[in-house]
Amino acid sequence: MTGTLADTYVAALQHDTADVPADATLVGVVRRPTGWFSATVDENVPALAPPEPLLDDAKAREEELEADGVDGAEANRRAWADVEFAARYRDHLDADSDARQAVEDLADRLAGGESLALVCFENTEEKRCHRTILRERLAERVDG
Repeated sequence: MTGTLADTYVAALQHDTADVPADATLVGVVRRPTGWFSATVDENVPALAPPEPLLDDAKAREEELEADGVDGAEANRRAWADVEFAARYRDHLDADSDARQAVEDLADRLAGGESLALVCFENTEEKRCHRTILRERLAERVDG
């Protein structure tokens, strides 16, 4: 029996508004977890965070757009498109050996029946987040 796969952000967990199965292992997918983040999740897998150059490019583009008067959520969406965030993150998951192994490990856990919830900082109602791409990738791996 395959486990369930969900994703959420840390503030939703802290405020008890996250929609994740009660038995799900909370798997952080951030490069540099804060102490309060680490206290909220069961584990963190930094290899599944976007690579630093990608994060830097997206942040710089978002700041440029905001300086030009584009509001935060729209600046985030446009920055993602402008720096080809989704494609570059998928490439990272495929090309980086640590990321590939981490995806395999989580897929194996799901296939073995463990329920997982991917967690990072971004509220996807406001901004885009890599964990939604990672969730799709894991679902593809488990569903075959």
